[in-house]
Amino acid sequence: MLLKYFYDEALAHASYLVGCQRTGEAFIIDPARAITPYLKAAAAEKMKITGCVETHIHADYLSGSCELAKQTEATLYLSDEGPADWKYQLGSEYSVQRLKGGDHIAIGNIQLTTTHTPGHTPESISLILTDLGSGANEPMGIFTGDFIFVGSVGRPDLLEEAAGIAGSADQGARDLFRSIEKFNSLPDYLQIWPSHGAGSACGKGLGAIPSSTVGYEKRFNQALQFTNEEDFVRFILDDQPEAPPYFGLMKKLNKLGPKIIGDFRPKKLTPQQLDSLDPACNVIDTAAFEQFASQHVPGTINLPMKYLASQGGWLINYQAPTYLISTGEKVLEAVRILHEIGIDNIEGYLDADEVYASGLASEKSQQQSPQWLAEALSTNSIRLVDVRRKSEWNAGRIAGAEHIFLGRLAEEFGQTTSQEDNRSIVLQCRTGSRSAIATSVLRSLGVKNVINLSGGIEQWETAGYPIVKESPSLKSAPPQEPVSISCALN
Repeated sequence: MLLKYFYDEALAHASYLVGCQRTGEAFIIDPARAITPYLKAAAAEKMKITGCVETHIHADYLSGSCELAKQTEATLYLSDEGPADWKYQLGSEYSVQRLKGGDHIAIGNIQLTTTHTPGHTPESISLILTDLGSGANEPMGIFTGDFIFVGSVGRPDLLEEAAGIAGSADQGARDLFRSIEKFNSLPDYLQIWPSHGAGSACGKGLGAIPSSTVGYEKRFNQALQFTNEEDFVRFILDDQPEAPPYFGLMKKLNKLGPKIIGDFRPKKLTPQQLDSLDPACNVIDTAAFEQFASQHVPGTINLPMKYLASQGGWLINYQAPTYLISTGEKVLEAVRILHEIGIDNIEGYLDADEVYASGLASEKSQQQSPQWLAEALSTNSIRLVDVRRKSEWNAGRIAGAEHIFLGRLAEEFGQTTSQEDNRSIVLQCRTGSRSAIATSVLRSLGVKNVINLSGGIEQWETAGYPIVKESPSLKSAPPQEPVSISCALN
């Protein structure tokens, strides 16, 4: 048996190649839209990709299963669980095999047994792997998709938060509780291979370790310690990260089948063409924060590569054309990341060095220190806006700050701003990175008196200034001693 792990840092997304070396066949589990790594890995191992398996209809990225099927004629193995409204509806051009809990699919000597694990989504399935070629008659591990993560579980509120299905969060939480009860009956020795790691918005508190075991998670995963359903529902729905608005779009596109993009190459524009672009378009500069602050084109938004996926889905208008200001290989990587989150209308790019040399990068951004902020707050001469997530704000904040989450800043800033208030706006996050992005967002909207707090609230505390903290609330039940009993596969 061959098992290869692929990880996309930009999306905190894990996918897998499972192959049988005897027959030269391979399946891809939860593939990303950029399929070149799978094709290269299969070719290197002299294997043919014959199947793509999806654990559920993804919300945070566009699946690569259709892309792979077009190139390799692979069969798509898709869940047939859940309500009719959330079943896959791919076109007849694809070879599809639908799976229910307890079904078996095979790659040579490798058997995958599906188990229905609703909660994160109604149709969610997990895949239990047994390597029959090694002489084993018991399973080795389980591909849990977005059901069980290292240190966490998949959030059950996305259908309500992102797709607008009222009441689905509570029902999803209850389904998840029962799926966890079934998971807890699996043998401790099984390995766990999840589809996301730390940084994903598909759950809260995900660990950065790529894999785990059932026994370890039963002992230390907080979400697996509950014996009371009501306590679990309160816990799992509390403090979930904000759901980006594009999640709803991803669910629909993945259900119907994403557009095939193939080998896309954006066209290059000259700096002089900037003036002729539609004012409503997205112009994204991928420069580092310091570079952007020192010089940038008016009206552009700063999204360094590290933040392109996590913030792009919030800040980029999906209905408008998108242009990139970037350099070298970063251009193609930026295009890849944007394609992963469904931004396909990328009309071109401009070389950053050429833009800077042209003189069009005529604006600068301002930042100030915690010492400067403390003095400004004492004289009420500035307006401090904290752009962190709500859970971060609740955990501790600077006195006198107001909260507007970065993802909703463009929408909500004008609603909370008086025309008579001519104070400078100071933006603040944890380290100064997200607030630097926020600074570019407001400046792109024509708000010029914007200042970024250098080092964020971390530097504020390091400098000895106080923060305001809320009283902690009880969010979990006492851990229960885990018990390992017989394996339940269906």
